[in-house]
Amino acid sequence: MKKTVTEVVAALIWDGDRFLICQRPAHKARGLLWEFVGGKLEPGETKEQALIRECREELAVTLSVGGVFMEVDHDYPDLNVRLTLFNAAIREGTPQMLEHNDIRWITVEEIPQYEFCPADETILKKLRREA
Repeated sequence: MKKTVTEVVAALIWDGDRFLICQRPAHKARGLLWEFVGGKLEPGETKEQALIRECREELAVTLSVGGVFMEVDHDYPDLNVRLTLFNAAIREGTPQMLEHNDIRWITVEEIPQYEFCPADETILKKLRREA
């Protein structure tokens, strides 16, 4: 049985040479792994609108969304995701932990110290290459 593709958006939010990563809640699928903030599209939303909404819900910040950094298709045992990662900046607010277990600002050099969701591995390789 072919799994349906779930459209997911995420934000690569920079602050100087550091970017924001979030730790998934323990009770969710891929619990306690690190990821970029974001989530699934709702019907009728553009990717940018979904990203702005998710960051409001999860971090209580307003984003200004830039161009696409990368798109990734990944097969998990339970779903197939098409992840669109946007370059973004915080326009208003300070990130709050409304849904995540933890949030951190890290440099590209610190990536190996964290265990990320498998779908993010390709993105992290690209970040490391371009750093």
